[in-house]
Amino acid sequence: MNPHDALTEIATLLERERSSRYKSKAFRAAADAIAGLTDEQLRDAASLRRRKGIGDSTYAVIQEALGGSVPAYLADLRERAGVVVASQLRGLLRGDLHAHSDWSDGLTSIDLMVDAARALGHEYLALTDHSPRLRVANGLSPERLRAQLEVVAGMSGDGFTLLSGIEVDILDDGALDQESGLLDELAIVVASAHSKLRMERAPMTRRLVAAASNPHVDVLGHVTGRLVEGSRGTRPQSTFDAKAVFEACASHGVAVEINSRPERQDPPDELIALALEIGCLFSIDSDAHAPGQLSLIDHGAERAERLGVPADRIVTTWPLDRLREWTARAR
Repeated sequence: MNPHDALTEIATLLERERSSRYKSKAFRAAADAIAGLTDEQLRDAASLRRRKGIGDSTYAVIQEALGGSVPAYLADLRERAGVVVASQLRGLLRGDLHAHSDWSDGLTSIDLMVDAARALGHEYLALTDHSPRLRVANGLSPERLRAQLEVVAGMSGDGFTLLSGIEVDILDDGALDQESGLLDELAIVVASAHSKLRMERAPMTRRLVAAASNPHVDVLGHVTGRLVEGSRGTRPQSTFDAKAVFEACASHGVAVEINSRPERQDPPDELIALALEIGCLFSIDSDAHAPGQLSLIDHGAERAERLGVPADRIVTTWPLDRLREWTARAR
């Protein structure tokens, strides 16, 4: 097995299972360290061990791959990953409107996220790093976002489009945490609440309705804010009038996100059913913070199919030209 491929696949699988970010970064660093080395250089053990980025675990993987076998660590990760329940809907997804890079709290560079999206067969991916107020996530100031737009502009081609975007924080009063003029320049705006998730029902309802009614917003992200599993522990869902929020989404053509991260499973099944009854659009998104997490849309697709969400109501099944027509709708 090619050692570089083995290291990269290990990093990808560690990201998918939301393992320690230090583990996945170590394997990506090792893959970078051996990129372009000849077989002879890889077999020079003394030189390889001195190379920055190569540790005991990554060295062992390289040696097993050079020996012609699938490294044991990789085999174990493949077994742990299991087989996600196949869904017809997964095959209809063309892209993803919620993903992060190391410009905010993602683990890797934009180009690695793009490579992973291409490998999954995506037609498009929206880069939606965080907005300024979310300092713990290294949110982008207006100046940094403008600089990122210049980078994003050069990342498309050969049947793939990287869409400019943001996951903008919904402030306490429902306003958005970024300059209005700058939001006008973006292809995709995902609006999400990240603070004061335990607000009283009435003010939280007003907050989310205001965001869903904002003419800049395309997608309402992880609407309840709940966590149901994982290393961060659990968190109850926010309390609000879901009917009022989803009616605002339907009235303004805003898609309700089906967040595919297993620790979120947001919205809950009963709220997806309510949004479906009210007539909302949906966006199945990965909320990926690393390349390996882009494939988490498997989970969102399985949930949406099980709950009877029609493919045509899911904007991420649409081709890019139809998606652009939707984002250009009258607000």
